[in-house]
Amino acid sequence: MGVENGEFTVSVTKEEVVAAVLPIQEHWLPLSNLDLLLPPVDVGVFFCYKNPMFIFGSMVGSLKKGLAQALVSYYAFAGEVVPNTVGEPELLCNNRGVDFVEAVADVELKCLNFYNPDDTFEDKLVPKKKHGVLAVQATSLKCGGIVVACTFDHRIADAYSANMFLVSWAHMAQPTKPITISTTATTTFHHPCFRRSLLSPRRPASIHPSLHHMYVPISKLTPPPATTTATPLISRIYYVTAEQLRRMQSLADETSNDSAKYTKLESFSAFLWKMVARAASRDINGKRVIAKMGIVVDGRKRLGNSGGGDTGREAMMDCYFGNVLSIPFGGKPVEELVEKPLGWVADEVHEFLAVAATEEHFLGLIDWVETHRPVPGLARIYCGGADEGPAFVVSSGQRFPEEKVNFGWGKVVFASYHFPWGGEAGYVMPMPSPLGNGDWVVYMHLEKGQLEIIESEAAHVFRPLTWDYLNQ
Repeated sequence: MGVENGEFTVSVTKEEVVAAVLPIQEHWLPLSNLDLLLPPVDVGVFFCYKNPMFIFGSMVGSLKKGLAQALVSYYAFAGEVVPNTVGEPELLCNNRGVDFVEAVADVELKCLNFYNPDDTFEDKLVPKKKHGVLAVQATSLKCGGIVVACTFDHRIADAYSANMFLVSWAHMAQPTKPITISTTATTTFHHPCFRRSLLSPRRPASIHPSLHHMYVPISKLTPPPATTTATPLISRIYYVTAEQLRRMQSLADETSNDSAKYTKLESFSAFLWKMVARAASRDINGKRVIAKMGIVVDGRKRLGNSGGGDTGREAMMDCYFGNVLSIPFGGKPVEELVEKPLGWVADEVHEFLAVAATEEHFLGLIDWVETHRPVPGLARIYCGGADEGPAFVVSSGQRFPEEKVNFGWGKVVFASYHFPWGGEAGYVMPMPSPLGNGDWVVYMHLEKGQLEIIESEAAHVFRPLTWDYLNQ
């Protein structure tokens, strides 16, 4: 196992601001209606590399050079979020730059506790963003390895957008690679599209009733009682083998009441929903408790396929920078989720996901936000109630581009998003294993009691991530 309880020190050696290498004309970029659904939370992501036989100074030089070049196209990350006259956030694209921290840690890569990122990575190797939209930290390790980490404002970018930027940054940091920009999604990296008109509301608006179930204006939320104390959430990272994923999928198909074949994500999410409900069942004392689970759906393909085969729109949506997300969810009594077979739960997952798998859903969501502006909206999965128990969201990270984030000194040993967002709902992000063997690496931000049930009753599925696993 790694260093316990984060018992190592990190010393900051230099701080500076990296701006785009070319001047950018200052301008305002409005947030889209889908951006406005996001609260002001920051997302972290980190990449770990073995001793690459380069000195730290030269690696940092490449990182800064590539970042300055990437910010020419990804100028949103070099700006600032400022409220407008009605209190809505807008992006001031002024090239204020990105805070870049250089640091040294007295620990070797193999000694890091990957299983417990709260102690190992948070505020040590993953920077806390103080200004602007994006912060970066490069940390040298005792073994000569390096950790490159970023923290970005979720209101400005979703994971898809951040992934585009990371691939472009890595490409531009490599000294032997020519700098080329493409507008297609099939090349080495994307040229981002900031055309907000792609997500314009319709006149007249058309809002399906299901959207009122999924989202709520914050003005209609009831403040929690002053005596209410939220259960703290903690982060853990596990790996799930390809064999376990296949078994899960097979069991879901065999015990389903439907003839549909379920994806690995649907089967995995159903299994996890049952585990979280199992944890809640210990304390319900005869009460009717509802456990909620949401799954993040990306709307780019749905919106890109509109317009009767408009390939231009499809290409722009493939490269669209911003948030194009919806969070459909289901809520079921804890007892049902515990007692019913996995296939029944997978049926429920498939049913609520289908609601958001259409172009009309995302067009309607854009219209829903427009009708409530400037009052912000919020996904109801994040809003509890008197009879409601646990809630968590699964965000698929299967497109996490760790194999493409090569800054010129070798492939990633391990990478993960880190999102202890501070809300009461949990968050789970499954990503492909860096071993490329079909396994998943799963970042979980859940209640301690939920993780204890998962580790005791599903230890054969969720195995703590260790250096021994990564170093196979």
